[in-house]
Amino acid sequence: MQETLIAVAVFLCLTAAPLASMAVYGRLPAHHRDDDTNAVVRLAANLFVVMTSLVLGLMINSAKNTFESIDRNVHTYATELILLDRSLRQYGPETAEVRQPLVAYVQRQTNNWTETNETPLVANRLSERLLTEISTRLTALQPPDAAHGSLLEDARQHLQKVMELRWALIEQSEGTIPPPLIAMLVAWLVLIFASFGFRAPRNAITIETFVVSAALIAGALYLILDMDVPFSGPIQISSAPLQRALVELQQ
Repeated sequence: MQETLIAVAVFLCLTAAPLASMAVYGRLPAHHRDDDTNAVVRLAANLFVVMTSLVLGLMINSAKNTFESIDRNVHTYATELILLDRSLRQYGPETAEVRQPLVAYVQRQTNNWTETNETPLVANRLSERLLTEISTRLTALQPPDAAHGSLLEDARQHLQKVMELRWALIEQSEGTIPPPLIAMLVAWLVLIFASFGFRAPRNAITIETFVVSAALIAGALYLILDMDVPFSGPIQISSAPLQRALVELQQ
């Protein structure tokens, strides 16, 4: 929702800037409309064009890195859940009571993601209680020999990794692009669009060009910001790793 509001605000600002510049231009004194003044305005606009291109490149790279990092962590998260279940199965039938809350935990996470379109990694109390219950039941196990003790230790390590990845994903899900950077970029774009309308002819083609350009830039910013928050919007992390993990646990 926040990305949509920002995109709409950017579209309105970029559409209004050249139109306002076109409206004000005719009322300026003659010496403010000569070729020298226009040349200075164009040079200043070119400076902001270069800076805007650099900042946009940094934002795209940051959003891409965030998306790839979270996607990689989700795959690792699902893998650790499967390995935890495998260790418990190898231990023996004594771990049936440990696997029960584990399956319930993965089932809850997958359902939240696929049915309610919510991130399965929300720091809620029920998920925390299920993980705590798994840890408690693991601690209660008494391995009869060294082989079972090794399997139990592996299971504890996988569970610890699951908890660490869960909190890492929760922290990563908030986005990394700072609002001041977005505000500065929008201000530069407004100045650039205002310079476009400084001596632009007043006709339908010019106005339509400004509107379409503003819409495309607003859409691009929306996609960049949406990629920076990969658990919502049209560009989302796939839930397939967790679904595969659930299938493996239920076999």
